[in-house]
Amino acid sequence: MVLLVGVKTGDSEEQAKFLADKCANLRIFEDQEGKMNLSAVDVKAEILVVSQFTLYADTQKGRRPSFTGALEPREAERLYQKFVDFLKGYSLTVKAGVFGAKMLVKIFNSGPVTLILEN
Repeated sequence: MVLLVGVKTGDSEEQAKFLADKCANLRIFEDQEGKMNLSAVDVKAEILVVSQFTLYADTQKGRRPSFTGALEPREAERLYQKFVDFLKGYSLTVKAGVFGAKMLVKIFNSGPVTLILEN
């Protein structure tokens, strides 16, 4: 499971905890009948969490994205790490990218499921 996590102005530790719980327990994995009925906790999923401030890019005006909606880096990194820690609390294997780094992430998508979760 790959989670691209953006932190925006106004986000809180409470929201990070809520979203970690949602990600760990959302029934998005198939059961024996092919129905999305199992959670990451149920299947003991491995999770890669990647910081992605560009999720909050505003492209409404001009041709250059504005990132004013993204939380300032120091606080965003703290909340990002809290989110990772909350996920680890579900006894899942959780790996995290380096906050703010340019990383090459190779993803093998085994199904047509991409979800946006916000709180």
